[in-house]
Amino acid sequence: MRFIRSVSEMQKISSALRRQGKTIGFVPTMGALHEGHLSLIKQARKDNQITVVSIFVNPIQFGPNEDFKRYPRPIKKDISFCKKEKVDFIFYPQVGKMYPEGFKTMVEVGEMGNVLCGLTRPGHFRGVATVVFKLFNIVQPDIAYFGQKDAQQTVIIKRMVVDLNLGVKIKVMPIMREKSGLALSSRNSYLSAQERSDALVLSGSLDLARNLIRKGQRSCRKIIGQMKSLINANPSVRIDYVDIVDLDTLKPLEKIRGKCLIALAARIGKTRLIDNIIVQRRKVGDSPYFFV
Repeated sequence: MRFIRSVSEMQKISSALRRQGKTIGFVPTMGALHEGHLSLIKQARKDNQITVVSIFVNPIQFGPNEDFKRYPRPIKKDISFCKKEKVDFIFYPQVGKMYPEGFKTMVEVGEMGNVLCGLTRPGHFRGVATVVFKLFNIVQPDIAYFGQKDAQQTVIIKRMVVDLNLGVKIKVMPIMREKSGLALSSRNSYLSAQERSDALVLSGSLDLARNLIRKGQRSCRKIIGQMKSLINANPSVRIDYVDIVDLDTLKPLEKIRGKCLIALAARIGKTRLIDNIIVQRRKVGDSPYFFV
């Protein structure tokens, strides 16, 4: 495994690999790697001849009162993690090289960045799209891997790839959860034992939504109302949003139909967590369509 800090060196390596006909699988991360990242790395290794993992805590996707300075950066642990998983290259660029003095060009993502997490994190997805665009240009991957937990991010990046003709395939892997149901996140390290227990109401509310849909409920307003009631029963959890949107457009829905994203964000203590599920219509044998 090679550890690369230079932008130009990573570009040269990627260009040489592509000339050799090697396929590159890319896992962009902010570090603090966990089992969710592991699922992405394993899939990248399975699908490609070369696996690149980037570790970069991207300052331009953090708001002024967010956790950029305290975001976990266990780089030695992350390196060991990648070595164990036989990653070929870790790309660990410096902030000043990614955003040199005078940097001004940003990727605007339109209305998709102003809903869900974008409501309370203005400019967040502009920062995400900009850094991902830059990383794609540097690493030149054939396939890039993202987790469903960041569902809004994946929808926006897929749209960016199409709109800007980037020629990168995006593969989204399922959410990895602890046995308790809590979605894996680097920010889980912020939680106390009690807060970790309180956070289970988030996945519990998504299970509630799934069960309501299976029983025939199609009103998004009613589903959201019951989810909020369950979450609000725990006074230590403060809802940021609970919403149901079309999976492709992120536009809010009145009725469950097609492919839907049921997404939420909440604060437990000082920690903001997100979670989601995707429900879609399927047909099994001769039975009518139903949602799962």
